Amino acid sequence: MLDLSSQRIAVLFGGPGSEREVSVKTAESVGQALDSLGAEVLPVDVRGPDFECPADVLIAMNLIHGTFGEDGQIQAILERRGIRYTGAGVESSRVAFDKALSKEKFLAAGVPTPRSQIWPLDGGVPLEIQPPLVSKPPREGSSVGVKIVRDASEWAAAVEEARQYGDATLVEEFIEGRELTVGILGDLVLPVIHIEPVDGFYDMNNKYPWMTGKGRTLYHCPADLDDAVTRRVQDAAMAAFRSCGTEVYGRVDVMLRADGQPFVLEINTIPGMTSSSLLPKAALAAGISFSELCARIIELSLQARP
Repeated sequence: MLDLSSQRIAVLFGGPGSEREVSVKTAESVGQALDSLGAEVLPVDVRGPDFECPADVLIAMNLIHGTFGEDGQIQAILERRGIRYTGAGVESSRVAFDKALSKEKFLAAGVPTPRSQIWPLDGGVPLEIQPPLVSKPPREGSSVGVKIVRDASEWAAAVEEARQYGDATLVEEFIEGRELTVGILGDLVLPVIHIEPVDGFYDMNNKYPWMTGKGRTLYHCPADLDDAVTRRVQDAAMAAFRSCGTEVYGRVDVMLRADGQPFVLEINTIPGMTSSSLLPKAALAAGISFSELCARIIELSLQARP
């Protein structure tokens, strides 16, 4: 494991987007882990592009989820300043964060993914996908703005929700099945996690009950799948990860249909690292402690951008 004792590491957290509070929690957990490894942790609260980050650090650990942190913007700023950072690069972050762009990469690489279309909210084109369907903002994370439309009567409410996030929405066919997620750390595919919300789907309430005071989710890691299905899910996740050129680490969300066919939904290039987050759960199931996970992310990032 990379020796981080006495190394200065900037921990970038917050951000101007809708996932700021989750990022703050992630930074608290990661900061404690880095401190336990002997690093000098320098917290940097990022609220926009004018943030100040010490230039004499080993690396900036980018822990800003969603807009600005995960879409290539902060990566470009750090590169202009000559500061190395963790995770995916500028272009791969931009592609993976945009659900429409990543969908194109999935299809080109033969990655199984739900049928979809980008539907302008002015209704200028026919809706090709009929309920049940999923409407989601193309450029948001943590299930922000996601609506499951089970019949036509629910479509108008989904459109109004989508208007809060842009002038178009990504419409996908709804895949009935188990919600899975697969962590990736370099070339290592981590154990599959089965996500089982007690009620509804895996929205903000069920992801972050400590934040919203609502929701509850059961996590099964490793997921109860036979070996063949596990390999199929992991292979699809890695193929999706590579199709977008994603570097270092990430988490790939997958729906598993009852017949054992996986469908990749999206890639998270800065997945949560809180006490309830999924990547640390999967890493632990693979024998990787939380502090070791943080050190390996840094090591892989330094290798990706020497």
